[in-house]
Amino acid sequence: MFSRLKQSVAKKIRLGSRKKTAPASPYPLIIPRNEHGLSRSNISEAALKVLYRLHKAGYEAYLVGGGVRDMLLGREPKDFDVTTNATPEEVKALFRNSILIGRRFRLAHIRYGREIVEVATFRARHDAGEESEGVMKDGIILRDNVYGTLEDDAWRRDFTVNALYYNIADFSVVDYTGGLEDIKAGRLRMIGDPLIRYREDPVRMLRAVRFAAKLGFRIDEDNEQAIRQLGGLLADVPAARLFDESLKLFLSGHAVESHDLLRHYRLFGHLFPQAEHWLRYEEQHFPRIFLLRALENTDARLAAGKTVNPAFLFAALLWEAVRKGAERLQEQGEKRLPAIQQAGDKAVSQQVKNVAFPKRFTLQSREIWEMQERLAITHGQRPLRLIGHPRFRAAYDFLLLRAESGEQVAELASWWTEFIDASNERREVMTTRTASAKKGRSRGGRRRPKAPAPVAN
Repeated sequence: MFSRLKQSVAKKIRLGSRKKTAPASPYPLIIPRNEHGLSRSNISEAALKVLYRLHKAGYEAYLVGGGVRDMLLGREPKDFDVTTNATPEEVKALFRNSILIGRRFRLAHIRYGREIVEVATFRARHDAGEESEGVMKDGIILRDNVYGTLEDDAWRRDFTVNALYYNIADFSVVDYTGGLEDIKAGRLRMIGDPLIRYREDPVRMLRAVRFAAKLGFRIDEDNEQAIRQLGGLLADVPAARLFDESLKLFLSGHAVESHDLLRHYRLFGHLFPQAEHWLRYEEQHFPRIFLLRALENTDARLAAGKTVNPAFLFAALLWEAVRKGAERLQEQGEKRLPAIQQAGDKAVSQQVKNVAFPKRFTLQSREIWEMQERLAITHGQRPLRLIGHPRFRAAYDFLLLRAESGEQVAELASWWTEFIDASNERREVMTTRTASAKKGRSRGGRRRPKAPAPVAN
């Protein structure tokens, strides 16, 4: 399908013949049904119902964004977003099974069983309507409910590859911004001046990283320079919104690539400053290898169709800060478990200023950290009680991750692996070992560096 699309685009666009931020001609590039290969069989039944009903009611109706992009790339689309010239109120009147959501972007959500189809009205740039409709502060868009035409809508979207439209009226693909050409080149490019667009919404820099990681595309050179220059603007984004974006970055199946690109463009430190600090002061490739293994495990679980608890990821991101903080407190005379608890509290309070992980996750992360010390007690009734703890599996997996990454807990991890699968008789033998054997068991740690690393602020 894509090879045929390449030939079609080549006929209509002369590569390099236009400016990066201007359309190839006064008219959109329209790829007819017989030249692009997109099939309605790849579109969900719910999305088709929405498109057809809007069209039959006399409105324009297009599939837009990632669904169109992914189908052109030969991938299975996961999201089907619809855009139309019908206002949100008109959409709601047409669909009984719809609700209107959002203040900054007014949208209609139409539910069919478990599937929700998102419908947005064509929007224009904030300065294309009345002054009161588009609200900005210091170059950042606060509200954006200025309605416009299909062309207006295309030019206000973020990346060219996300500004492609599938027209249900004649089954053509419509391209105003050169997105087809960029898909062919494997290039991610912001629509318009990237310096202006990233200032409008700094989160677009994180979206650039996410799409580049997901699609395997390279980021356009002008966009790269803008990201390096404006990364500090993420400090102006609410920490709760950055939590949502962080989940998309790390729980989309491309966590390793996202991490690598975030660090490459110096954005990671704006999200997770404590983790970035300790990554700069590696000891025998730790904590880098620990964090990468955690991200690899996250990707593997998602690829296998398993769930991932954000609390585990949060615990991995801050583990080095917690471990180092606990070591300092122990040197001052504090016992191990209270030291971990205090270091965990401090790490969380600092982190949520940047990325506000909800309390329900930070509480679970604290339990995972604290249980690393509880797991070190392998005699008496404690192991039997721990194995029934709701956070035991996550804590055990965390212990295995530490062992795999070089911490001196391999013997302890092996003990728990055997204990989990052991019979009741074998468990009784394992938990009645002598005190001298218990004393020899390591509780973690690695060889200290000659000079301690500076402490993160």
